[in-house]
Amino acid sequence: MARELGVLNALDGAKTQWYHFTAIVIAGMGFFTDAYDLFCISLVTKLLGRIYYTAEGSAKPGTLPPNVADAVTGVAFCGTLAGQLFFGWLGDKLGRKRVYGITLLLMVFCAVASGLSFGHSAKSVMATLCFFRFWLGFGIGGDYPLSATIMSEYANKKTRGAFIAAVFAMQGFGNLTGGIVAIIVSTAFDHAYNAPSYEVDAAASLPSQADYVWRIIVMFGAIPAALTYYWRMKMPETARYTALVAKNAKQAAQDMSKVLQVELEAEVEKTERYSQDPGNSFGLFSKEFRKRHGLHLVGTTVCWFLLDIAFYSQNLFQKDIFSAIGWIPASQTMSAIEEVFKIARAQTLIALCGLIPGYWFTVAFIDILGRFTIQLMGFFFMTVFMFALAIPYHHWTLKENRIGFLVMYSLTFFFANFGPNATTFILPAEIFPARLRSTCHGISAAAGKAGAIVGAFGFLYAAQSTNPAKTDAGYPPGIGVKNSLLMLGGINFLGMLFTLLVPETKGKSLEELTGENEEERSNLRTVPE
Repeated sequence: MARELGVLNALDGAKTQWYHFTAIVIAGMGFFTDAYDLFCISLVTKLLGRIYYTAEGSAKPGTLPPNVADAVTGVAFCGTLAGQLFFGWLGDKLGRKRVYGITLLLMVFCAVASGLSFGHSAKSVMATLCFFRFWLGFGIGGDYPLSATIMSEYANKKTRGAFIAAVFAMQGFGNLTGGIVAIIVSTAFDHAYNAPSYEVDAAASLPSQADYVWRIIVMFGAIPAALTYYWRMKMPETARYTALVAKNAKQAAQDMSKVLQVELEAEVEKTERYSQDPGNSFGLFSKEFRKRHGLHLVGTTVCWFLLDIAFYSQNLFQKDIFSAIGWIPASQTMSAIEEVFKIARAQTLIALCGLIPGYWFTVAFIDILGRFTIQLMGFFFMTVFMFALAIPYHHWTLKENRIGFLVMYSLTFFFANFGPNATTFILPAEIFPARLRSTCHGISAAAGKAGAIVGAFGFLYAAQSTNPAKTDAGYPPGIGVKNSLLMLGGINFLGMLFTLLVPETKGKSLEELTGENEEERSNLRTVPE
């Protein structure tokens, strides 16, 4: 270990202290905003359908046509995917900190802009909403590789997993806040403009002020992001980037002396020796990378891809599941604003019961059980619960079994979060070398978003009833919810198999994992295979 840089040693061995928590909050607020922005749209899609697509004299209120619904929910995912690749690469080129502020400003601007529309017609409102949600997604995408990399490079080796998981867990609070904001806004408007249900008086069930409801909900996402901008700018660049990528030992020692409040010497010689080692300069497309990290990258990308198919398809047919089990009454029996309230209430309960506990279980156990175990276990239980929901599906739709259905559904979510949803985010921030860390995390995360797009759209169509009379307006018949759940069970099983490609990283320093140490590399070579 003689060749290990003192500044990195100091970070690895540091006791948990105040700067760790500030880093979690600063990086976590980005995730809070990400989750809020990506999920708040599902709270208002039904309202958008009523405002812009209700045909006069129709028995039911309007819904978004399938292509518009796809665009509104999916365009942010496409932006996120592009942002993950672009900012992931940029984070390795320019440094984590410089890029971190850009993504945040983009998120603030686009969250506000997506609540403003050019024009009144359905077409112009949807076009502006989609345009700004794409760029909002682009900013959000940059937050994935940067937040994970910054947290992993700041953390000590004993509790690194818990710290990165805590950043990711802020997503749960983002979802929850989305639900709470929608509940508050819809309740306030409902009290102010007490509207009758659609079947009583179609025109009066949609007060003109309802147009403000979705705009306020969508724009609120800018607030938490704007609040953390100042703190993000004050955060120093990570020592691993400064020393190992920018090769500035002096600056790294200076920055970390301030952060850790200890005196650290600049080891210029060691940094130079490190940078001259050919083993520390191979690129992403080199043979050496393929040999050392090729399977790791396959493992992280495929697992994230498979997980997100299951994770996002659940989130998106959540509304339909609630309707099927009677939590959300038929739309014509409610006014427009009341419908927002009912959907938001259901989402908030799911976030409280299914989402948040799972995230924090991961935080608590990840450095005890390890990443590999939690990911394997999570995929295993998700497979079991999906099949348990799918095989006796008819049984769950009966009125007396609704609560059982909800419990099973929440458990699937619980094991996604106390499982692969958290670990797929953590692992790519640990197992790749510093100069490629942000890029590889971006690639893995983009594969995840590709899975989310498959899950969100593939299953939007697949989950439609096989009976053409029972499908949602404008959709062709699908394979039904039961067969969709069976397919998702199979996808989770595949996730278990691909988990076998990722290494365990618990308790090891980042340089040990990536082989960025001359001495450790020679030790690794002498260990018999």
